[in-house]
Amino acid sequence: MKVTPNGTNVFGMPLLDFSKLALPGVVGELAEQGYARAREGCEKIKAGSQEMAEALRETYSSNARSATDYGLKMFEISNANAASALDFWVHLFGSKSATDALALSAAQARKAFETASDQNKELWALAQTLATETGEPIRKHLTKVLHQAG
Repeated sequence: MKVTPNGTNVFGMPLLDFSKLALPGVVGELAEQGYARAREGCEKIKAGSQEMAEALRETYSSNARSATDYGLKMFEISNANAASALDFWVHLFGSKSATDALALSAAQARKAFETASDQNKELWALAQTLATETGEPIRKHLTKVLHQAG
């Protein structure tokens, strides 16, 4: 806003002069309160950040453990399936007639279906464990942080 030489603004109104007000105690007190609130807010944010960092550490650790278990189960299943297939081929080449080969093939198909069903159940259980163990630390720490903030 423009100020004219006689101390008024362009609309001819006098400017407010705050220099004559004696408010240093009030301003200082307000600044002190603002600083205290800001510091308290920063402390809450810092505590929340530390909680969430801990939650992520626990989550990654649990996730790594569960993923390792899942991967090892996959290797175990692959090994069992490969051994079963090799056994089937050895018996198939040793069969003496087409009827024997057909019966052997039917038995292998039934066995493979039952085995796959059991293996899928095991993998499903491991996947559920992985999901539960991965989400639990986050839920626990987030609840704690929200409870502290509220």
